[in-house]
Amino acid sequence: MKAIIAAAGTAGHINPGIAIANKIKEKEPNSKIIFIGTTRGLENDLVPRAGYELKSIEAYGLSKKISIQNIKNMVKTLKGFGEAKKIIKEFKPDIVIGTGGYICGATISAGHNLKIPTLLHESNAFPGKAVKMLAKKTDTILVSFKDAIPRIKHAKNIVYTGTPVKIKKKEYGINEKLSIIKNAGLNETKPIVLVFGGSQGAKKINDAIIEIIKEKKNKDYQMYWATGPKQYDIIKEELEINDLNINNIENMKIVPYIYNMEEIMNVADVIVSRSGAMTVTEISNIGKPSILVPLPNVSHNHQLYNAKVLENINAAKIIINDELNGKILNEKIEEIVLSKEKSNQMAKNALKVSTGDAEEKIYKEIEKLVKNK
Repeated sequence: MKAIIAAAGTAGHINPGIAIANKIKEKEPNSKIIFIGTTRGLENDLVPRAGYELKSIEAYGLSKKISIQNIKNMVKTLKGFGEAKKIIKEFKPDIVIGTGGYICGATISAGHNLKIPTLLHESNAFPGKAVKMLAKKTDTILVSFKDAIPRIKHAKNIVYTGTPVKIKKKEYGINEKLSIIKNAGLNETKPIVLVFGGSQGAKKINDAIIEIIKEKKNKDYQMYWATGPKQYDIIKEELEINDLNINNIENMKIVPYIYNMEEIMNVADVIVSRSGAMTVTEISNIGKPSILVPLPNVSHNHQLYNAKVLENINAAKIIINDELNGKILNEKIEEIVLSKEKSNQMAKNALKVSTGDAEEKIYKEIEKLVKNK
């Protein structure tokens, strides 16, 4: 199989594209796959690191507002359509795949124009502009959440597959679980609350945790808190001002970043985080109660819609970013960790929207399009 994958900007768009490429390679080792991206996004690091060739085109997100900059971006994006068309003609793929973001506009349109089978994957519960715009042109649209289906109009074919993620549910033996907990600097006697805000951390969440520490509210649970590399030293200094040593706080382990996230998520009792599509998918796949703080000011407020997927089945509690503080967060945590019955039910509910092996489902849809072309 020969495939082109359009993925650009954030890891949330690029990593699913890489996972799809890896699955194709696993099934068909002789496959040839290239990526199309821009010169600006994380694809310039992640795609070559994964072992794939990246070709760049001009592509920009377009605003409805009339401005000189928007007109310039429109002209550049039209140029990008021509660049994508040229790459497709030269590579002669069996399929053109997009995993969301503005890069898909030029690439999927060019593939459709050249009568190549096209497929789009939408990670968010509220589909982005590119997916809505390309619905008529795309042969198959794959979605991570069923909630996205009624929000995509005029699509030829929509299939619910889930999002490919690295973190899977693990059933550890007692000794293995105790070893993970011990190595994390935690103990097995109290519930574990895992807190993170994405790879760079989330200041609003961090501020709420600092309040909890200062007021010593976490007496009935322990926290494993990833601050984000850029915020770790700032938090260390703030704690020192309050005569607190970042490495010696009761019921608290504070780290800049979590490298063994799969292990920690699986041994945690509750997860506190933002609600990006991949995070919500991982939480549902491993079956954990969660407290979600959607990142505000993102396109169509899509993190809120992602969080509602779990809240609507009573698997998560949502705290709006502007309403978050230590008192409210502590109340939500205690509500879950102090009730084993509630915690267990939320965990079972989360598994209801787990999609299992998303990569396998996605590959089958790709295979159908290639065989029928």
